[in-house]
Amino acid sequence: MMASRHRYGMKTPTVTPTTSAAVSPAAPAKAPAALAPSAPPGAPAASPPAGGPRLDWRLKFAALALIWGFSFLFIKVGTEGFAPLHVTLGRMVFGTLVLAVVLLVKRERLPRGGRHWAHLAVAAFLLNALPFTLFAYAELSISSTLAGIMNATTPLWAMVLSLGALSDDRPTRRRVAGLGLGFLGVLTVLGAWQGFDGIDPAGAAMALVASASYAVGWAYVRRFLTSAGTGASHLGLSTAQLLLGTVQLAVVTPLFAGVPSGLPVLPLLSVVALGALGTGAAFLVQYGLVAEVGPTTATMVTYFVPVIAAAAGVALLGEHLGWNVPAGALIVLAGAALTQSRPRAAGTPRTPRTARRLRA
Repeated sequence: MMASRHRYGMKTPTVTPTTSAAVSPAAPAKAPAALAPSAPPGAPAASPPAGGPRLDWRLKFAALALIWGFSFLFIKVGTEGFAPLHVTLGRMVFGTLVLAVVLLVKRERLPRGGRHWAHLAVAAFLLNALPFTLFAYAELSISSTLAGIMNATTPLWAMVLSLGALSDDRPTRRRVAGLGLGFLGVLTVLGAWQGFDGIDPAGAAMALVASASYAVGWAYVRRFLTSAGTGASHLGLSTAQLLLGTVQLAVVTPLFAGVPSGLPVLPLLSVVALGALGTGAAFLVQYGLVAEVGPTTATMVTYFVPVIAAAAGVALLGEHLGWNVPAGALIVLAGAALTQSRPRAAGTPRTPRTARRLRA
């Protein structure tokens, strides 16, 4: 949550499948096949494998929602035994290992050319290293439930980018209304009318910045990175991105967090699951889902992630939910859905029901 996407999944910027399975864990609208969330521009609608899909797409959809939803719980448990940077570095290491193994089995290769690697380094920072770390620090002081809901604001931040002409998407009245509605939902979740009582403002702010980082990263990827001309597949690009993010964190973590004093079992297992499932396997599941049903249907998983994060936090961690949290979450999701709405393309035939309504 993504993006991870952190893991990790936000027309909102659609990203080429070069992002990792973060997000976000939760991948916002038009998320890349590789996402983050990342979240996970221009996700391809690849053809299903020859011979038909091995697993019904609904099962893949459910699996992806569960993986990303539980990512926030894994972060919370991980930070109970390790520093946030250790959690993030471990997540990146295990996520990279999963993709590297698949890359070797498929005999695909990493991209070539210094320019592509430079762009991937920026993408790794915006879509992986930064948001994953911010979510880990945020969950030191806020619940995994709240972190999961904040992750769902990525489409709203993408809309902000479009208002600032930093995205190819142009705002419409409906999408601007969705932006306002979404941030009203955020205020509801935080209980703004009661002075954010019981919620750490710094932790909530870090979670919101992490979600905004996904949106900025996807806009960057859409503008500067595509699989064409890199000599690598989407899997190769995503593996390279996670590898670069791992290197970034490997440099920073010893300087600011030192070496773990121990390896407590449950937090360690949570970090392994966060990386191998929430960052590595989630990418593979989402890529297959996008290939089978297209990015529009695949990224609907975004709306289930905060629900699962909340259910997991309450049931397994004993987190408390005031009435404003689920109510605000619904408002956030409604606003996010509006920001993803698109006007009907010119020349698209109207349905009989629409035609009758217009005549009336």
